[in-house]
Amino acid sequence: MASEQAGGARPGSTGGTPLGSTGGTPLGSTGGARSGSTGGARSGSTRGAPPATGELPPATGPVPDGPLVRRGGISARWRHQRPAQDTRRRRRPAGSSAVTRRRPSAVARHRPSAVVRSHATPYLFILPAFVVYAAFSLYPLVRAAQFSLFEWPGFGPSTFVGLQNYVDLASDAAFLAAIGNALVLIVFYAVLPLVIGLVLAAIFRRGQVRGMGFFRSVIFLPQVIALVVVAVAWRNIYAPGGPLNEALRAVGLDGLARGWLGDPGAALPAVGFIGTWLEMGLVMLLLLAGMSRIPDDLFEAARLDGAGPVREFFAITLPSVRGEIVVALVLTIIAALKTFDLVYLTTSGGPGNATTVPSYEVYFRAFQLREVGSASAVAIVLTLLVFAINVGVTRIGERAS
Repeated sequence: MASEQAGGARPGSTGGTPLGSTGGTPLGSTGGARSGSTGGARSGSTRGAPPATGELPPATGPVPDGPLVRRGGISARWRHQRPAQDTRRRRRPAGSSAVTRRRPSAVARHRPSAVVRSHATPYLFILPAFVVYAAFSLYPLVRAAQFSLFEWPGFGPSTFVGLQNYVDLASDAAFLAAIGNALVLIVFYAVLPLVIGLVLAAIFRRGQVRGMGFFRSVIFLPQVIALVVVAVAWRNIYAPGGPLNEALRAVGLDGLARGWLGDPGAALPAVGFIGTWLEMGLVMLLLLAGMSRIPDDLFEAARLDGAGPVREFFAITLPSVRGEIVVALVLTIIAALKTFDLVYLTTSGGPGNATTVPSYEVYFRAFQLREVGSASAVAIVLTLLVFAINVGVTRIGERAS
């Protein structure tokens, strides 16, 4: 009887807990673990049973009855269940300090300063370039507009005439002839180079020609030659005894031989052909750059559908280079309307007014006729004409794309 009730506990229990439980936990559970788990005693187990794998051996000596002795707030029996702390020293990154520095938050580090967040900051960045542009472009334009309102020979006193200089231009035959010649030169400077450049760019894009880089350099060469050299060279070619007339006579076309720059009917086309030769290389390179961005898959799909080279050009190539065509037209139209040195060195606007252009008319009125007010009015009208034509070309290109 005494052996069954040692310490006042029921048979098979410890410390007055119910049968098969320890530390007041439900039957078959120990410290939150299920029945039969590591670290828990099974129902009806003996205190002296060998420890399970991973458990500490039981303390030697008699185990006191009653509540378990706690050391440091943890039961001595279950002390071994505490997770072992990693006593290994963690390596610090190279160059790090033992003292942990407090880093600013991500918002504080990436928050722009008040200067950056100011609305005036972008304008401060473009201010230097705008100052240079205003000093060398806007200011002369404003002064030219001011001079166009006066009658002034270039020195001495001036007389304010308002818009009279512009009114006189409307009935000035020389000015109207210069505008007409400029429009004709647009065909030679812009339209013909665009057509020829498209054909050459398509050939270079599609064909595999040996020495392709050499041919590209030769076609682009006029763009890097000084216009003075170009004008003198072509003036010698167009001379009555020049290479062009000699070649015509050699093939039996003596009737076509003439003084090209002295003939009123042939002078303007002769000057325009020089412009075609000049602008052809620039247009070709612009279009070739645009064609190089077209994926080869489009051409392969078109060939599988039975499309030939001409169909590929109009269905794939031409629509893909609309942006480059607009840029080429803008640049070449500006070159046609503002051309001066080529006309001045080849024909000086002659014979008569056959090759005069607005830029040459500005020079002629200001330095030959001493009419600075009228020359300034021509310059302003030319500026507005260039601006209007280029805006129209750009709008058409945007709508097409």
